[in-house]
Amino acid sequence: MKKYIFILAVLFIGISAFAQDTNKVKHEQKGDLIETTYFYADGSIQQKGTFNKEGQLHGTWTSFDAQGNKVAIGNYKNGKKQGKWTFWVNGEANEVNYEDSKITKVAKVNNDGAL
Repeated sequence: MKKYIFILAVLFIGISAFAQDTNKVKHEQKGDLIETTYFYADGSIQQKGTFNKEGQLHGTWTSFDAQGNKVAIGNYKNGKKQGKWTFWVNGEANEVNYEDSKITKVAKVNNDGAL
């Protein structure tokens, strides 16, 4: 049951991550990528990452809560989640592995960093 709750939390974070107020966004060209930062109303960073020239999510994306704590970090490749993502829920780290945006593995990380 906990696994399903965690997966729902991960999906919620992924969906809500892109429902920001578009008035609080900064874009900066960095070579072939566009570095983008979304902000909360108070000016603190909500998330940041890059888009490729086709406008797809590409590269590392990091999300923060309103207090500035990291809540998720992972990579996109041409618009799809790829590789290891780490999500922090109630101070505990959980790793989710993706391949073409499909979950291939879910693991809870111990306080010492081990799976």
